[in-house]
Amino acid sequence: MSEAGINDIHAAGARTKPYARSRPRRERAGGYTPDQPGAGFLFGASYHRSMVAPEWWQIALPMVLGVAVLLLANRAFADWLSPVVALVSAGVALSARLIGRLDHAAHGTRDRMVMVAVMIVAPMFGYGWGIAHWAQVGAVPWLQALAVLVSVALIATMIQSVRLAGLLCGQVAMWAAITCVVSALGGMLAMIIGVAIGSIAYARQREIDLAEYRRLQDAAREQTRAQEILADFEETGQGWFWETDRRGMILYISAPVADLLGRTAEDLVGRPLTDLFQVEDQAAGQSGNRGERTLTFHLSARSSFSDLTVRAAVRDEERWWAITGRPIYDTFDNFQGFRGSGADLTQQRRTQEHVSRLAHFDSLTGLSNRFFMSQSLEKILIAPQMRQRACAVFLIDLDRFKQVNDTLGHPAGDQLLKQVAQRLERGVGSAGRVGRLGGDEFQIILPGRIERPMLAQIAAHIIESLSQSYNLDGSRVMIGASIGIAIAPDDGVTSEALIRNADLALYAAKDGGRGRFHFYAPDLHSDAEERRQLEEDLRDALAHGQLELFYQPVVQTTTEKITGFEALLRWTHPEHGSISPAKFIPIAEDAGLIAQIGEWALRQACSDLAKWPGSVRVAVNVSALQFANPALPGIVTSALASSGVAADRLELEITESVFINDDDGNEAMFRALKRVGVRLALDDFGTGYSSLGYLKKAPFDKIKIDQSFVRGATQPGSRNGAIIASIVSLAEALNMETTAEGVETLDELDLVRLLGCSHVQGYIYERPLSAQAAADRLGSGLVAIARGPRAARALRQSILRRVVLEHGGQRYDANVRNISQSGALVEGLRNVPAGTVFRIQLSDGQVVNGTTRWSEEERMGIEFSEPLELDENGRIAVISTRRARQAPLSPAGTTVDGAQRRTG
Repeated sequence: MSEAGINDIHAAGARTKPYARSRPRRERAGGYTPDQPGAGFLFGASYHRSMVAPEWWQIALPMVLGVAVLLLANRAFADWLSPVVALVSAGVALSARLIGRLDHAAHGTRDRMVMVAVMIVAPMFGYGWGIAHWAQVGAVPWLQALAVLVSVALIATMIQSVRLAGLLCGQVAMWAAITCVVSALGGMLAMIIGVAIGSIAYARQREIDLAEYRRLQDAAREQTRAQEILADFEETGQGWFWETDRRGMILYISAPVADLLGRTAEDLVGRPLTDLFQVEDQAAGQSGNRGERTLTFHLSARSSFSDLTVRAAVRDEERWWAITGRPIYDTFDNFQGFRGSGADLTQQRRTQEHVSRLAHFDSLTGLSNRFFMSQSLEKILIAPQMRQRACAVFLIDLDRFKQVNDTLGHPAGDQLLKQVAQRLERGVGSAGRVGRLGGDEFQIILPGRIERPMLAQIAAHIIESLSQSYNLDGSRVMIGASIGIAIAPDDGVTSEALIRNADLALYAAKDGGRGRFHFYAPDLHSDAEERRQLEEDLRDALAHGQLELFYQPVVQTTTEKITGFEALLRWTHPEHGSISPAKFIPIAEDAGLIAQIGEWALRQACSDLAKWPGSVRVAVNVSALQFANPALPGIVTSALASSGVAADRLELEITESVFINDDDGNEAMFRALKRVGVRLALDDFGTGYSSLGYLKKAPFDKIKIDQSFVRGATQPGSRNGAIIASIVSLAEALNMETTAEGVETLDELDLVRLLGCSHVQGYIYERPLSAQAAADRLGSGLVAIARGPRAARALRQSILRRVVLEHGGQRYDANVRNISQSGALVEGLRNVPAGTVFRIQLSDGQVVNGTTRWSEEERMGIEFSEPLELDENGRIAVISTRRARQAPLSPAGTTVDGAQRRTG
């Protein structure tokens, strides 16, 4: 390799990135340091080994001493030339201390040889010639002169021991000078031999230097690479290093860690290692492992530790590290301190916390999930003390939530669930835990013994809160909620039993009309089994054609002629007989059968309509789920085409529930149906949850006045008449017809006719007829004759309540369907003879006597021996008492016992 190439390597080494942040290195004995010649490559300078030892100037002292000894021993003052030459040579050697730096700066061979010639060859030649000449002239004995020369040569050899070329040049120069004194020819020959030997020695020295250079270069490259790798590793923040002294004070710390702590590495040096951490929080970082030894313990015990979790002393954020360390000892087994590394655990802990949160909390609402709620309930129920095991469980199911999903889409449903979760958390507060079990089902756990009246108030408050309107991206939405309540330990001592019983209570609340709550009762198990069996039977009924339509006439008030019929669904069970729509329609909705039943009813009604006179219409109820189906116009068109009837003879009755969302989808559906040509009627007007704003957009042809406004309208002080008059005026202003539903007495008929209703529907004209009976009725003419009592009997209130009947020492379970001051409709006993007297337990502490007046299969009418009392609101006192004990009025104005429903 050429010297220029070597110098290029030197320059490349000088450009190598220094490891500025490396820890202080302990150098090996005899190794190269910045102060030593030959260490330049390691510290950024070009490398060469000098041919002149830096201690060479010290040879001057032996030279001077040698001259002095010979001079004093022999008093050889006569020959002044020889000692002068020797002393001058010593002076030249002494000057090597001053000009030696030039040798280190020399790069070329010529320059280096010149420096050898000046600092070694010249002084050694001059000194050898001077001493030899002194002996040659007889001033000093040759033996003494040789002794001095040998001594100086040996000392020079010691000084130049590791520099072969310089050593040989010096020795050859000295002995060649002696030879020249004795014989000029011999001196010349010695000089030639010396030059040859020096050249060979220089070449050999250069080989040695290159080999050493390459070794040092490789070592430096490895050291630099390792330092850069460690520096890059530290810079990434994945890990860092530290070192302490025996007192636990920091000797080294990675700069990124110091930056994270808002300090510099220099500031932290000399401070205790524990200042980097919040040692008091270490127990929290041990992931619950309280047996883990602390950092302070390991430092004091001088024991190794691995992956010890500590919290960093950072104020602005929570940051965790895993540190590893081991004690270090010197060769005499003396403790020197600790050395170790650290790694950032923050992201890992955050990931673990996120995973834990996903495992215990609902990702959509942030509430506790089913698993966590089950764990929480289990902890309460297995508490050590019995009094700590008391709690109440609320199961909450949202009413009409599926309609929101079907009409507005799942994103809107997700928004609604979030708002529901927020309202539940605000309502419960710190008194209990709120969780989402999935879908639209929520759960509340209230620990401790809470009396039923207080639980009733809490449930009523929750229902009222959830029934307030929601704003979903500009759409106003109204939903409701039903709640089932179970209490531990009364209703169960295990979480499975408690949840099962709360679920039964929830079903009872939904069966009672929704928008209410219900406490668990033992008899709910039989109700649940009955419901399940009815669902299976309903599926069979739909598959085997057991459902049928009955038709109730709609009569025009001015002509008293039948203008149409309303199609009413009926189900005659093969074992249980006729089942009320109020009982099986909710089951069909929950089971997802309502869409199939609705399409069947639409096609069947059109098929029956085709057999009637062309002036008669048929009205078919359309559920909110059907209305939200984009295929509805196509289904209607297909039904009309299959039956061959005109579109304007079909009237679709739509309830206000379709307006829980006021969006473009509703308007598009209305336009599509009007393009088909069917008539549209607004059913049960005034009983829904929407404003009158939709009447401006929806192209209705008729408004149907709900029977709840007709009932009691003729009673003194009733405001129902004013409400009917307002609805009629509104309909006339919008060019719509009106139909008063549920008219049963002549007084009610006279009133609705007087108030301007255009059509009437109710028992006053006809009960619902089968398809064949309706065809026969139309065959006898369209004129309808009102038949019925003049005035309404005592006001009845619809309920669904279990009662106990006692007769002849026997007790019978039965259900009360409706009740008035004078009597009640009771279900559950078959073929009871008229005149049978029962003792009836209506509620706790309320027992009345009643006599059976009529009986049909499982139903019978009972007349009370004494009229029941009314409360200040005009309601049956026993109903009010039950409501006060179990459930205040819900936002919809219904009671826990059951809302008044039109069953057709």
